[in-house]
Amino acid sequence: MSKRMKVWTLIILMSMFFTAPSLAADEVSLLKDLTAVIALLGKPCGEVVRATRLKDNDHIATCRNGIRYRVFVNAEGRVIAQKQ
Repeated sequence: MSKRMKVWTLIILMSMFFTAPSLAADEVSLLKDLTAVIALLGKPCGEVVRATRLKDNDHIATCRNGIRYRVFVNAEGRVIAQKQ
């Protein structure tokens, strides 16, 4: 393997090593945000344990108690949590 190829391989491996923790941190932050939104809207949830992104500002949140909510921003700009 040439020296240039070794350097590029090292760069790619290092970038994967450092970006994985930041993606995990983003997911934890999203779960906390969705938990707060659902609680502020007065819906029973407790804690969001999984979130699936449908599109921008539109997620399916799964709560620890098994209830699923679609959390999105409607046309008027209000945040809505619909039980699924």
